[in-house]
Amino acid sequence: MNKGVYIALLSIGLAQGLKIPIHYMKELEWRPELFFQTGGMPSSHSAGVSSLTTYIALQRGVPTIDFALSLVYGLIVMYDAQGIRRQTGELTLKVNDLGDLIDKIHHDEKVKFEQKSPKKLKEMLGHKPEEVLGGAMLGVLTGTLGHLLSKKDRKWSKFRLKF
Repeated sequence: MNKGVYIALLSIGLAQGLKIPIHYMKELEWRPELFFQTGGMPSSHSAGVSSLTTYIALQRGVPTIDFALSLVYGLIVMYDAQGIRRQTGELTLKVNDLGDLIDKIHHDEKVKFEQKSPKKLKEMLGHKPEEVLGGAMLGVLTGTLGHLLSKKDRKWSKFRLKF
């Protein structure tokens, strides 16, 4: 794999790992399983694509086709993470409510139906805009650090070749 892939995967891992202490600070609840779940702050989707886009921009330049592809792909991923996936979560909750209602109808005559709040699926499926922004900022930082470390590697490899 190339360095861009390593940096993007590192950024995704960092974002997933940061979800645990951020959740703890907000809710005073320790939940290590958040590392393996989607949704929450920061968005690992945004962190991954923005770190790769930043790394490409700094390594290859903004006017390259590599940067253009990464930027457009990244914007689509971030839009999807905060829009479509979040709406899908809310729709899924409504469908689950209908399934519960049908079960109740089949088992007794009197049916008391209570609509559930769509906020339950927010953490599981999609992102709020600030979570996407947080992931993007983490990704830009990771991509920049990856680029700076890559520059250092290149300088050292040239230095070693002289001896």
